[in-house]
Amino acid sequence: MVMSGSGDDPRDGVGKDSQIIDWSFQNRTESLLRKGRHSGSNFRRAVLDGSDLTEGDFSNCDFRKASMVGVDLMKSAFDNADFRGADMKKARLNLSNFNNCQFKGADLRGIRGKYAIWQGSDWWNAIIDEDLEKTLAKKWPRPKNEE
Repeated sequence: MVMSGSGDDPRDGVGKDSQIIDWSFQNRTESLLRKGRHSGSNFRRAVLDGSDLTEGDFSNCDFRKASMVGVDLMKSAFDNADFRGADMKKARLNLSNFNNCQFKGADLRGIRGKYAIWQGSDWWNAIIDEDLEKTLAKKWPRPKNEE
C-alpha cells in the first residue's frame, strides 16, 4: 500500500504539511511509506514488519509496542518519537535521527544503527546487542543523572 509520494514532485520541499495517519492496532506489513511526511501519526501496536519508512519524517509519532521487525528506517527523522516496548529486531536505522526518543523495553537486537543520531534518547533502556551498546555508549553516553 502506498501512502506517500515518490518525492519527485518539486513541491515536496520543506514546509509541506504532514499527512497524519492512524494505523494503531492494524496489520500493515510491508507497507511503503518512503519519503513520507507523517509527523504526529499513530502507529501504536501496529504490525509494520518489513515496511519501508526510508527518508521520511516521523517526528512526534507513537510506535509503542509496534512490531517493526526488519523495517527500513534509514535516513528518516524520528525526533520525539515513542518506541517503548516496540519490537525492532533487525531494523535498519543507519543515518536516521532519533533525537529525544523513548526506547524503554524496545527490542533493538540485530539492528544496524551505529551511524544514527541518538541525542537525548534513552537507548540504554532498550534490549540491545553488546557491540552496539559499546558504540553508542562512546558516542551518545548515558547522562550522569540516569546512572
